[in-house]
Amino acid sequence: VLFLHGKMRQVGDKIFASNGKNVDFASALKFCEEAGGTLATPTNEEENKAILGIVKEYNQYAYLGIKESETSGQFKCLRGGNLRYTKWRSQEPNGKGREKCVEMYTDGSWNDKKCNLYRLTICEF
Repeated sequence: VLFLHGKMRQVGDKIFASNGKNVDFASALKFCEEAGGTLATPTNEEENKAILGIVKEYNQYAYLGIKESETSGQFKCLRGGNLRYTKWRSQEPNGKGREKCVEMYTDGSWNDKKCNLYRLTICEF
């Protein structure tokens, strides 16, 4: 049984929720999958704002369900498919193959980042 002792937001038929834990990307993804979801991946401004609401409540950056593809500088949703919505911070992404994961800042913008750093876990159901 999953207990999310954190915050939840609903947008359309999606629910975004956090357990408040800071872990590396692989651990965050595993937790969300074991809970029956995946890492939160905003597909429009409304979903980005919902995830941002949780990020602001914890005042911590969070991983998103987006990773760099085999082609350096191109990012894809973990569910597969190209990104149709993005909110990259100015000059991002700039990791050029070294920063394969994506985090959300506390202003809602995105940054490519290494996957071994500890960030807030936010799942999408």
